[in-house]
Amino acid sequence: MDTSGKEKEAMQLMAEADKKVKSSGSFLGGMFGGNHKVEDACEMYARAANMFKMAKNWTAAGSAFCQAARLHMQMQNKLDSATSFVDAGNAYKKSDPQEAINCLNQAIDIYTDMGRFTIAAKHHMTIAEIYEAELVDIEKAIAHYEQAADYYKGEESNSSANKCLLKVSLYSAQLEQYPKAIEIYEQVATNTMDNPLLKYNAKEYFFKAALCHFIVDELNAKLAIERYEGMFPAFADSRECKLLKKLFDAHEEQNAEAFTEAVKDYDSISRIDQWLTTMLLRIKKTIQGDAGDLK
Repeated sequence: MDTSGKEKEAMQLMAEADKKVKSSGSFLGGMFGGNHKVEDACEMYARAANMFKMAKNWTAAGSAFCQAARLHMQMQNKLDSATSFVDAGNAYKKSDPQEAINCLNQAIDIYTDMGRFTIAAKHHMTIAEIYEAELVDIEKAIAHYEQAADYYKGEESNSSANKCLLKVSLYSAQLEQYPKAIEIYEQVATNTMDNPLLKYNAKEYFFKAALCHFIVDELNAKLAIERYEGMFPAFADSRECKLLKKLFDAHEEQNAEAFTEAVKDYDSISRIDQWLTTMLLRIKKTIQGDAGDLK
């Protein structure tokens, strides 16, 4: 598809919209339907943005949506302004992640001002994902996941809040902020263990909390497991709990081979992901004479 025509058409629309905005601000323009001109300009900027999208010129599309958003704000059309900022953010995501974040933050400010916290939380999650995948700033990703979780909790969207909190705990543990990770894993496990649909996941969260305890202090980990078994008897029979007990034995005996064997047995049925591998290696490194891998 030839996109150059679309791009040319979009640029013409932008020029026309700019003209309308300028004339609406003049004395005569203000007297003769200034607001109508601004509304027309908004529509033109949005149409131009969509043409830029068809031409895959994401930066120009983002910029055009931003122009529309600012004009909507000028006319006190808050919801339309927020929607345009989100559209701008989605376009910029493909070309300029930082600018995408700036636009989404402006949308969030409008939504929170209007009391629309669920939608604000959703956009905080999007920003967190951009920090995760594009800008690789995990601290900032954590901050936005935490904010999203707060808003979801306030709106009683507990499963969405838990989803965000689990991201926070995952990254906190990676950054060696173990007490924070433990607190979240225990909190989410406690929230899910009485839910018939979610209780199966509780053992995974108790398992991850125990691993974080283990990295910090083996005795604390043992006490934590006893507590988890008392709270959630199904945990005692789980493969995760049995693995932890084998790891304790291997660690006490300073037996790196037995440690690796226990992990391999577990991995043959339940695949060990990157996060678990990282945590298990951190524990294994505390065994004297360890080679530093799980092979």
